[in-house]
Amino acid sequence: MSEGNSHHHHLQRLTTGGLLVTLGIIYGDIGTSPLYVLKAIVGTKPITETLVLGSLSCVFWTLTILTTLKYVIITLRADNKGEGGIFSLYTLVRRTKGWLIFPAIIGGSTLLADGLITPPISVSSAVEGLRLLNPDIPTIPIVIALLTLLFIIQQYGTKIVGATFGPMMTIWFSMLAVLGVMGIWGNWYVLKAINPYYAFQLLVNYPGGFWLLGGVFLCTTGAEALYSDLGHCGRVNIRVSWTYVKAALLLNYFGQGARLLAMPNGNLGLGNADPFYQMMPHWFLPTGIFIATIATIIASQALITGSYTLVAEAMRLNLWPKLKIVYPTNVKGQMYIPSVNWLLWAGCVGVVLYFKESSRMEGAYGVSIIMTMLMTTLLLVHYFVVKRVNPHFIRFYMVFYFSIEGMFLVANMSKFINGGWVTVLIAMVLIFIMWVWHEATGLKKAFTDFSRIDKYLPQLKALSEDTTVPKYATHLVYLSTAESENFIEKKVTYSIFKKFPKRADTYWFLHVETTDEPYGMEYKVYTHVEQKVFRIVFRLGFRMEQRLLPMFKKAVEDMVSKGEVDTMSRYPSLKQYKIKGDVRYVIIDRYLSYENTLPAYQKFILEFYYLIKNFSYHEDRLFGLDSSFVEVESVPLMLSKKKSVDIKRV
Repeated sequence: MSEGNSHHHHLQRLTTGGLLVTLGIIYGDIGTSPLYVLKAIVGTKPITETLVLGSLSCVFWTLTILTTLKYVIITLRADNKGEGGIFSLYTLVRRTKGWLIFPAIIGGSTLLADGLITPPISVSSAVEGLRLLNPDIPTIPIVIALLTLLFIIQQYGTKIVGATFGPMMTIWFSMLAVLGVMGIWGNWYVLKAINPYYAFQLLVNYPGGFWLLGGVFLCTTGAEALYSDLGHCGRVNIRVSWTYVKAALLLNYFGQGARLLAMPNGNLGLGNADPFYQMMPHWFLPTGIFIATIATIIASQALITGSYTLVAEAMRLNLWPKLKIVYPTNVKGQMYIPSVNWLLWAGCVGVVLYFKESSRMEGAYGVSIIMTMLMTTLLLVHYFVVKRVNPHFIRFYMVFYFSIEGMFLVANMSKFINGGWVTVLIAMVLIFIMWVWHEATGLKKAFTDFSRIDKYLPQLKALSEDTTVPKYATHLVYLSTAESENFIEKKVTYSIFKKFPKRADTYWFLHVETTDEPYGMEYKVYTHVEQKVFRIVFRLGFRMEQRLLPMFKKAVEDMVSKGEVDTMSRYPSLKQYKIKGDVRYVIIDRYLSYENTLPAYQKFILEFYYLIKNFSYHEDRLFGLDSSFVEVESVPLMLSKKKSVDIKRV
């Protein structure tokens, strides 16, 4: 059984450990929403039965229709060899329609933008509970200190901390359920909010009721994480654990609602009261605040690691500049991207300093994530088409969810001037970067000249045997972008024959192909000239680390064992002692030539691409090559023909 299939099979098993991991990894965002959802909906409005029961009804049906039905039941079926997430979904359908790159880019960018709001609003909501113990306590420094500490420890890995996530989140959800039952006890009438009639009454008859959907939507903002982390937890573990999580969330929401209706000053509005902490007995407040703070830190941790995975996938799909990736532990899939880490930290601190209060952050929260949900719906529709699902179901699904999510989008747009513009602006910047990188990569590929390699094979063989040319290396390795084994870039042949004749005993052309599957690592060897010229194609999943050096060494070892190539030095004085020959890598780095005359759009795209490229990781480090054996050659990227110069001799 292949690694991908084995991994896929493993993730479909229901285990106690799997359930604990699931609780610790994917429910942080949606699980901490009771801290601020009802507070965001009610705000300063007079508390009435229509408002409270209608809000609870909207929350119940939003969690049921969007989170449970759309994501837990339907979307989790769209797995890519056990992996989920918007980029995994895109790889399943990208060969059907070229324009599907748009929803993938928009969805990925808005999901990343959401990552700048989730940690600040979650941690702030928890820490602000300290004001019930000391009204004058400054919460902003505490929030920034906790977030800074969280981002600092990322570079050391989270293997030890991660082991405690499951048990801690189990305690958190149990606390939510117990507090909810305490709030509902004696006020059972609040459960009638399950009837969708009360949601209808709020949206249609309550003044400004429709716009309250912007606050209601906050209860399901973490639903996308259920799909994104499918590969870490497995479909069965998510579905079973969600039953427990949803019950705890709903009990807590209904408990808060009962508490609001029982408030003696209910008709005056919420004021400074926090319905979540109001449910707690005073003696339990310190413990409750501590547990809530730990839960929000876990929620932030899950989102940070999710951002690393999202950026890494975007890089391998040529949607993001190449960045340094560190693997701090031996846990599969755990990574650390320094530049992303500190950009997220700066963004989170900026959000805290700008908004100051969690109640003000609510205006910026949810605007971007609803766009992610809409893009997921669009990609899912095409996935259903690929899988030949019943057309009637596809049409119903499309109309039903576009209508519901469209209403949430419109309602969230009302938050735009109250802070929603922050995440929209960030998302637009990310969309722009992804689009530029995608377009520029396509332009470079379109204007790369290729030639059939067979016309150069006699020349390569002759150069290799020409002792009048100083030997450049025993083994000379080039990275090639040619997708066919029968072609080679002209810039490579120019480097070998014309720039400076590079005589070698063996020539290697390496090509990396990113597959539509998340995992998998295999290679194929093409022998153009025995013992002289080889091409190796590495087929890697889009979630696999592209470190060529160890993979190339392993491939060569296999070839040596089969007698296909000799790696020993060709110098007699070294060969008699069985010393291996040297290996040199040549990377051709192209710069934009000043002689190009391009349309304004292409010129803008490429100039911005090369500006961003200055901050990206260089290919020799990206592929794990030893810098002492790598030569980087700069050649001009010519996208237009050179104009002839009309000059006369006098």
